[in-house]
Amino acid sequence: MSQVTITATTTDTYLTRIGTLIRDARRHKDMTQNDLADLLGTSQGAIGRIEQGKQNLSLEMLARIGEALDSEFVSVGHSQPQNLRIEGGRQLSGAIDVKTSKNAAVALLCGSLLNRGRTTLRNLARIEEVNRILEVLTSIGVRTRWLPDSSDLEIVPPARLDLASMDEEAARRTRTVIMFLGPLLHEFAEFRLPYAGGCDLGSRTVEPHMSALKAFGLDVHATHGFYDSHVDRDVVPTRPIILTERGDTVTENVLLAAARSTGTTVIRNASHNYMVQDLCFFLQALGVRIEGIGSTTLTVTGVADIDVDVEYSPSEDPIEAMSLLAAAVVTDSAITINRVPIEFLEIELATLQGMGMQYSLSEEYAAANGHTRLVDLTTIPGPLVAPIDKIHPMPFPGLNIDNLPFFALIAAKADGTTMIHDWVYENRAIYLTDLTKVGAKVQLLDPHRVLIEGPTPKWRAAEVMCPPALRPAVVILLAMLAAPGTSVLRNVYVINRGYEDLAERLNRLGATIETFRDI
Repeated sequence: MSQVTITATTTDTYLTRIGTLIRDARRHKDMTQNDLADLLGTSQGAIGRIEQGKQNLSLEMLARIGEALDSEFVSVGHSQPQNLRIEGGRQLSGAIDVKTSKNAAVALLCGSLLNRGRTTLRNLARIEEVNRILEVLTSIGVRTRWLPDSSDLEIVPPARLDLASMDEEAARRTRTVIMFLGPLLHEFAEFRLPYAGGCDLGSRTVEPHMSALKAFGLDVHATHGFYDSHVDRDVVPTRPIILTERGDTVTENVLLAAARSTGTTVIRNASHNYMVQDLCFFLQALGVRIEGIGSTTLTVTGVADIDVDVEYSPSEDPIEAMSLLAAAVVTDSAITINRVPIEFLEIELATLQGMGMQYSLSEEYAAANGHTRLVDLTTIPGPLVAPIDKIHPMPFPGLNIDNLPFFALIAAKADGTTMIHDWVYENRAIYLTDLTKVGAKVQLLDPHRVLIEGPTPKWRAAEVMCPPALRPAVVILLAMLAAPGTSVLRNVYVINRGYEDLAERLNRLGATIETFRDI
């Protein structure tokens, strides 16, 4: 680690600005100075001096603080942006393609662990979440490479995975690592995985995963920052597995376990959301029989050993499509959003129609996976009214939980008062109150509910620390597009986790977004 030190003789301004970034990131994590001091093995007084810009800092300490707060304060030789400067108040125009699904990408990467042959994933999202998983896969011996001049990823497993060499830092920065449980239980009688991280959305329980995977002989104990796993090979599913919650990753984990379990596994109360369907289609390409795709009951006939060369193209991301739709609404713009997976946005569009939104749709056509239905959608600017009822998510085919935050932004454009009820996550709704910094009227009722009063009379430019949750972070960015003047959104790593080149692509529609670093 470099011993370069940022000191007061360098410039007091840098230290003060870095201190402010650290303070804001700590507060977003709901941590006290003592909490951060304990993680870093230092004193509360030292944290206080750092946040006041009165403490010398080495790059090593900055890196440790960034890891503790899941924020990228300094980066060497890294091309990803850290901050965004937005010149707002402009309408957008033109057309934009929806990228392939982030959540399907991470499921397929985990699914590749089932295959002893070569897996090629076509047109994969090149995002930070994918990079973290690739770092983990590479560390345990999997060979991965992006094919030249493409977003196609080639994956070749080793003869034996080396779990002892796993990159723990990368693993702890993504919740996806929990979906290694399903594939790995077929390879190891005993193994351990680091605790999962990712977005700061509250203490999302892993108990449904553990309960469902017991049917395959997996017993997991959480000790000292790891999931310690033991597998009883004599245990196989003998009756249907009933999922206690219709979760996407829970369903995927059970599918991954069932794919190499001989015999037939029935999964009930399964999610049939977009990423689950993509995983099912991929498993079918590996030779696994799956009946009931698109329903809440999946019947899986597994294959004991999978060794095939396979290619697969995930479908487009309905959450990104909703993000682009919200960008059009908040900027009063007419744009065409191509390759929208309509099946997974029908409730959202019906809700928007009830608020008075108008749009046009093309004829349907098939995605590259041969299954998902796509359309091109053109937005038509116009006045909106608040919905009569609250807006809340439900498992597919209901309104997607990841699309809910965008309705807070849209509600800020609608005449009347809208309640947003985020009942799934403990604290994500709190981050929506950051919209007040750019002029919206948002009242927090409790950790799950906010009231938005619209229409916002005047969006205003502001400097905001990026919320640590992906979708609320993008909501703030899109709101800044509507605010005349210059806004700054700081520490945007979380956006890069889930979106590929979002700023650059919005610029092609007429936005003015500049990436920059403080140091």
